[in-house]
Amino acid sequence: MINIPHFKTRLFIILILALLSSCASRQDIVYFQNDLIESSGEINNTPILTYKSGDMLAIDVSASEMEAARPFNLPAVTYNSTVISAQGTLKMQTYLIDSNGNINFPVLGTLKLEGLTSTEATTLLKTQLEPYLKSPIVNIRISNFTISVLGEVNKPGAYTIQDESVSLSEALGLAGDLSIYGQRNDILLIREIKGVKYFEKLDLTSINIVNSPYYYLSQNDVIYVTPNNARVRSSKYSPNNTVLISAIATLATITAILIK
Repeated sequence: MINIPHFKTRLFIILILALLSSCASRQDIVYFQNDLIESSGEINNTPILTYKSGDMLAIDVSASEMEAARPFNLPAVTYNSTVISAQGTLKMQTYLIDSNGNINFPVLGTLKLEGLTSTEATTLLKTQLEPYLKSPIVNIRISNFTISVLGEVNKPGAYTIQDESVSLSEALGLAGDLSIYGQRNDILLIREIKGVKYFEKLDLTSINIVNSPYYYLSQNDVIYVTPNNARVRSSKYSPNNTVLISAIATLATITAILIK
């Protein structure tokens, strides 16, 4: 013979424990928590960008005599026309760093830029241009600086960065922030250096993430936000299962009323 009051009490406790076990705590959700910054000095973990094979470089050359600089600023062209940007301005040619680390630049020919910083590449071009131009000014920018944000974010995708510098927080902001199902303490960063892929786990719940050498991202970095247990569990259920669970819940309610 089942002791109805005792049975109902046990059932109630089980339901409460199940609900509590499925709830996320504050520590699971809040970013940049409680820890003190480990370094009291100036933090300088911005990576030094160096050019590599596959980079597309937009190179602008100017001088006091702009007509003399014109041969070094080729417009982007298709088969039979020049390319105009959305703003109506003429788009300039970009230069791909090939598998040998070189670009083919007008007049100057082959230049090896792989492994150089922006400052070093600018100095190289200015030195090469000095026989042709008086006091040349060179500006170089990567036009395909891209990072990818995948997993439990609100807007996953690939994002092109204009200023060649982006932090982990800014990248997640571009992707619409983590969803409520994303694990804040289990962010995977995938970075390729000279053909070798490196994997690093990052914890957004710690304030010391800002000290990490991986806090600022590099060209072609991939960020993957791991789903939490609630998301994994919910993925096991189809829409038909949801209807079934609702029906079972209704039946359980009716049963509870009947056994009062």
